[in-house]
Amino acid sequence: MWNYVVTAHKPSTILGLATGSFTSPDVTNLIIQKLTRIEIYILAPEGLKSFFDFPVYDRIACMLLFHPEGRKTDLLFVTTESYQFFVISFDPTTDSIVTEGTGDLSQTVGTPVESGQLCAIDPECRLIGLHIYQGIFKVIPLETATGAKKRVTLKGLPSYKEPSQPGQPKDAFNLRLEELQISKIEFLHQTPVPTLLILYLDVYGIPKLKTYFVHLREEEFSTGPFHLDDAGNVLAIAAFPTGGFITFSDLKITFFNKEFNERDHMLSKAMPIRAVARIDQDGSRYFIGDDKGDLHLLIMSEDGDMNVEFLGKTSISQCIAYLDNGFAFVGSHFHDSLLIKLRPQPDELGWYFDVFERFTNLAPIADFCVVDLERQGQGQIVTCSGAFQDGTLRIIRNGVGITEQAMLEMRGIRGLWSLRSNFDSENDSTIVISFTGETRVLTMTEGEEMHEVEEFCNFQMNKMTLCTGNMLGDYLVQITEDSIRLINSQSQIVTSQWYPPFHGSKITVASVSPSQIVVALGGGLLIYLEVRGTELFQVQLIKFPYEISCLSINPFEASNPYKSSLVAVGFWTEISVAVLAVPDLELVAKEFLGGQVIPRSILFATFDNVHYLLAALGDGQLLHFILDPIKKELRDKRKLLLGTQPVMLTTFMSNGTTNVFASSDRPTVIYSSNKKLLYSNVNAKEVTHMCPFNSASFPNALAISHEEGLTIGTIDDISKLHIRTVTLNEMPRRICYQESTSTFGVLTVRAFINEETHSFFRILDDHTFDMLDQHMMEVGEVVQCLTTLRFHETEDAAEFFAVGTAISIPNQDDCRKGRILIFLVEKTESTQTRKLRLITASQVMGAVYSLAPLNQYLVASINAKITVYKLNSLPDSGTFDLVPICSYCGFTLIYCIITRGDFIIVGDLMRSITLLLYKPMEQKIEEIAKDHSLNWISAVEAIDDDHFVACDTSYNLFTLRKNSDATSEDERGKLDEIGLFHIGDMVNRFRHGSLAMNLPETDPTANPELLYCTVSGAIGVIATVSERKHSVLRKLQDALQRLIEGIGDLNHERWRAFRNERRTEEARKYLDGDLIETYLDLSRKQMEQIAMETGHPVEDLFKTVEELTRIH
Repeated sequence: MWNYVVTAHKPSTILGLATGSFTSPDVTNLIIQKLTRIEIYILAPEGLKSFFDFPVYDRIACMLLFHPEGRKTDLLFVTTESYQFFVISFDPTTDSIVTEGTGDLSQTVGTPVESGQLCAIDPECRLIGLHIYQGIFKVIPLETATGAKKRVTLKGLPSYKEPSQPGQPKDAFNLRLEELQISKIEFLHQTPVPTLLILYLDVYGIPKLKTYFVHLREEEFSTGPFHLDDAGNVLAIAAFPTGGFITFSDLKITFFNKEFNERDHMLSKAMPIRAVARIDQDGSRYFIGDDKGDLHLLIMSEDGDMNVEFLGKTSISQCIAYLDNGFAFVGSHFHDSLLIKLRPQPDELGWYFDVFERFTNLAPIADFCVVDLERQGQGQIVTCSGAFQDGTLRIIRNGVGITEQAMLEMRGIRGLWSLRSNFDSENDSTIVISFTGETRVLTMTEGEEMHEVEEFCNFQMNKMTLCTGNMLGDYLVQITEDSIRLINSQSQIVTSQWYPPFHGSKITVASVSPSQIVVALGGGLLIYLEVRGTELFQVQLIKFPYEISCLSINPFEASNPYKSSLVAVGFWTEISVAVLAVPDLELVAKEFLGGQVIPRSILFATFDNVHYLLAALGDGQLLHFILDPIKKELRDKRKLLLGTQPVMLTTFMSNGTTNVFASSDRPTVIYSSNKKLLYSNVNAKEVTHMCPFNSASFPNALAISHEEGLTIGTIDDISKLHIRTVTLNEMPRRICYQESTSTFGVLTVRAFINEETHSFFRILDDHTFDMLDQHMMEVGEVVQCLTTLRFHETEDAAEFFAVGTAISIPNQDDCRKGRILIFLVEKTESTQTRKLRLITASQVMGAVYSLAPLNQYLVASINAKITVYKLNSLPDSGTFDLVPICSYCGFTLIYCIITRGDFIIVGDLMRSITLLLYKPMEQKIEEIAKDHSLNWISAVEAIDDDHFVACDTSYNLFTLRKNSDATSEDERGKLDEIGLFHIGDMVNRFRHGSLAMNLPETDPTANPELLYCTVSGAIGVIATVSERKHSVLRKLQDALQRLIEGIGDLNHERWRAFRNERRTEEARKYLDGDLIETYLDLSRKQMEQIAMETGHPVEDLFKTVEELTRIH
């Protein structure tokens, strides 16, 4: 079995922030650390603009931005969890990341710190200090160096740059520390010798503060001038810009000046601090974020007095950064991160900031389920996201949704256009609908209702409209096969008409701009006209040797939104597109498309200030070129498959940006991000035509035609995944969907930090997500697992929810009690409301960590034991009883169980995977096979009857195979390890399902089998590929590894190798989809280089990779 692993939603948790001028001296950058990615933003008046992001081939541990003297821009220092580090800068002249230096900090001897790596930089940029091994402080001196610095461009090409500049790291050295349990480190400001401040616990657990001098030349420590034997409950420390430092505890803030004289400020209430950020360069103001999501402002006076003010509520902060001009960023692990803007006066809630922008964060995802709520053959994910009071459910679906506002039955629609009452009006008021042999018009009445009119502005209603639009000067144009009519929209008088100049000729296709018209006649004739005042003027006529299939003269340059300087033409026979200059219709550029299918729609579009020409073919293919009007060329030809039917292209606006709607049997929205074209499926059935319809009643709506008629609807925000949030204000632990009752069962824990914990089982409506009913657990009882099942095999048998819990007892390390509760959702006859009824609750000797249906039985993992239960009804009392049938022991702690038929797949915390078989006739459980590796399991799932995939706590995926055909009993008793892959994230759950629309394909490139969700908020897809496809993709992956060097010289092959504390092995039978899909971003030259190495044509590789992107 060969697997393809790709990320559908990248990690969204924010673990670190840095601000400075990284990309240019005159901009403010926000740099965000997201586990295995770094994102760079630029602060603009309208908020944060994404500038650049890149993957890091490791888990990021620390990230610091620093500005050495003599450098124009800041440098970024990054360390990883495998003890690699690198320093990078950005060269704005070439848009490239420059690797200034790299190194390996790992040691063969030494105990890694348990609380995570600590990193600090000397304010004078003399050194970087790290605490990554107990008892050792590692120093990286920063000096001017010589030698080439490797560069990685935005497109992945390596280059070199000289001369060297300040800030390059020198050889690291170790200093011995007496203190072992260090929790915080900082370098103090304005010190002649680098001075390190550490917060640590002594052997008795007492927190202490201490300073050290770091002597670079001698490579040694000496004791510093300050030592505090009892620091109290210090949660954070911050070096003060003029010398000294500040300590933050839950009850007081203490300022130590340059002479280490202290001054305390007692807090009015406990404030468990999670994040601190300096606002001003002089240290006069600091942000403080606590574990309740409260944001505070610390104000420091010149004489050392302190005052703390409440600013408002945010997500629980992981880190905070002040940007500029009142903007600040709150990064969160538990909820959406926020860009806020400070305000001088409080709002109605008493808050001193406004939320300027939200950055969606799904982390941490504890559980999820896959459902098809719309019954369209496309799965949606519902996640249990967040923690504490920031807990939410997130409903995630692939593509862009259209919410229907109105629908009319009209079959046979051949074209759609929207019109305004006058040219300067902001709202559309009319929809023109073209049919074979007639035109119909819908208009808005004064009451903002739509109705059909028999006559409209002197339009020829008995003819099929080929094109229409608003023209400058409050004019409308209607183009039919016989004529062009210019009509005054106010007087409804036809002021000018134009007829084909040759007897018997007909207009076949047409396109208009606010001041121009271009039409094609039979025989390859192209005619260009302009609207001048009240008249139509024919400007140019040209004849081509081939028939014209499509035209476009839509304006695409921001400097002239009412007139286009170019016209695009698609041709029959030679299957080509041409760009002509107006008014003379001189050839600017021409491209042959290849193949036998003609272009059916052509369009100019501008995304992120880059001009494109898009050409759609009759077989569902889309080609796009970058258009350079100055060089008069079309370049960077790209081809992809949008559907199987002809595609029609139309531009529309969403949130102030231009997008393109591709109408077809698989409607798609084309948009841009970071100058890269992206494609998002529209969650609608076949669409034949579309026009934007921004009316007063339907703002920012679209009118789309399909087989059944016409629909007017509003479109979601344009993105690859659409995410909806359901706020719970408590932590969701598990979720399960019960189709028979149309409800979601959700286990939640009301666990605010440092407060009493309560657990609930709730049921929610599957469309509104309103809570229908709930059951509160006993005091000290924590919900652990949830499933839905039938205890009888008949289809009409009642479906039950089963809940497993753990009951904690004070002064006991292990959990010795738990319960299994069985619930039934019942409808009340009078109100038709759905309510929970507790059928039975059975106490067990241990925590119930996992539950799963086993045909008409229930199987439970209780600490280290597997038990199968059946539900007995007691007729005399009308009650039910959960009865154990049999059990199986021999595990350490069973974290998860999966069932498939009578098979039970067990994921043990320490003993990897075991395959069990339940024999109902004998009422016993037998061990069939097991994996003898000592893998610590976090999640497991069956791909099919013989293959199982699991994730361990070292962030590895591995595939196991059952040896059903082995001849010896020993071999049949082993689960063979056939696939290995390092995913770099903790998977909490696998589920069968797909985010992509289920469409029949004869030979799909990959078959999506599983979805997975992680602690960092990532969503991934595991798909199976054939051996033949795997061979092609493996060659492609190897070639990309050689071409695209990792940022900081990190090696991709090493990154994806399976590794834990006991072994390291090369990845096998897994393909990295995240790397493979970067092929679509390469230049044509790079694609051709890859094609030569793999022995496959560029077009074949592009098509294969493009098809792979559709599975997510």
